[in-house]
Amino acid sequence: MFSNCVISRNFQHSCKLLIVGGGSGGCTMAAKLSKYERDLIILEPNDKHYYQPMFTLIGGGMKTISQSCSSTKSVIPKNVNWIQDKVKSFNPQGNIVTTSNGDTINYDYMVVSVGLQYNYDQIIGLREALDKKDSGVCTNYSSQYVEKTYQVLQNFNGGNAIFTFPNTPIKCAGAPQKIMYIAEDYLRRKGKRNKANIIYKTSTPAIFGVKKYAQKLQQICNARNISVGTRQNLIQIDSIQNKATFEFLDEENKTESLEYSMLHVTPPMGPPDVLMKSSLSNSAGYLDVDPYTLRHNVYGNVFGIGDCTSCPTSKTGAAVAAQSIVVLKNMINVMNGKNIKEKYDGYTSCPLVTGYSKCILAEFDYDLKPLETFPINQGNELRIMFLMKKHALPFIYWNIMLKGYWNGPKTIRKIMHFGLD
Repeated sequence: MFSNCVISRNFQHSCKLLIVGGGSGGCTMAAKLSKYERDLIILEPNDKHYYQPMFTLIGGGMKTISQSCSSTKSVIPKNVNWIQDKVKSFNPQGNIVTTSNGDTINYDYMVVSVGLQYNYDQIIGLREALDKKDSGVCTNYSSQYVEKTYQVLQNFNGGNAIFTFPNTPIKCAGAPQKIMYIAEDYLRRKGKRNKANIIYKTSTPAIFGVKKYAQKLQQICNARNISVGTRQNLIQIDSIQNKATFEFLDEENKTESLEYSMLHVTPPMGPPDVLMKSSLSNSAGYLDVDPYTLRHNVYGNVFGIGDCTSCPTSKTGAAVAAQSIVVLKNMINVMNGKNIKEKYDGYTSCPLVTGYSKCILAEFDYDLKPLETFPINQGNELRIMFLMKKHALPFIYWNIMLKGYWNGPKTIRKIMHFGLD
């Protein structure tokens, strides 16, 4: 029996099972798989692990960054070997991964969970604006910048408050507008709402991908006098003149520049470069897996989980939870020479926070059909869902999911709906 530790450099490692990436997907799979396989290595460079769904609440001043953070060592099972390094290259033909330090890891089976990377430089001036203390430009998507959002909100005294959604897949598709509703509520409570022009600029054709929730969200925007512009994409920020420039995706060569006092930017995102350059990726750069079994379409000893996969579903922690049991059962069967049977239905969830006390709990599947857990209309703004988002979900994440015991709410849903779901 060995304890969880950082492996020192000895240049060559081998294991039966390798997990690349120690975010929510990687740590969840480490917890699950370590109950079945002891010869397991996890490759993860960061010494801090963040519960990223809490960043929305941090941006609104409801939580602190320290409440969202734990040490990576504490969330990796003690019987799993941790190599604190970054993947440099994949060689799935040879079952080898190379690290940034030049080490090699030979594996029999691999789980890829490398998440998404933020491509700040795809928006001209974004990095500079985020790094300027008094720029009014912020983002909830990074532990480096999330605390700035609340500072910008507190300093807001009037003008345009703009919130953006880029022309790429992103983590949690509801998050760009969650902070908008929180900001609107904050300004109303502080008596500044009449000085603010709140604007949502999204590259998508609708405010949300699921019709039921989109209709409710549009009603909320109409009632709160929030302007929604679709098929518009932020391309440049001038942090000296405080101007943001947007392209109109359906009108060639048409752009618009707006002054801002507050600009919350969701950065463009994509698969990590190391994945895009490997033969593991599809034409778009994502890990090429079967959307139902989560097994790689070419390399049968490779599985994927989380944001980096080609699964056509919203990229959330809830999706990771639902995918984890599928990956576990199918990997165990493959390792034992059996056929795989478990299938992922595309379940994902997005708690759409609409202020400091209400939340719409969106749950849906691959077909963008609601797949709700509770026997009530989750399309309504409910305080109980806000409390669940604020208190219950972080507890589940740290104490149940990362310990390998949470597979999403499927069983609860069946109980709630008397087994009819």
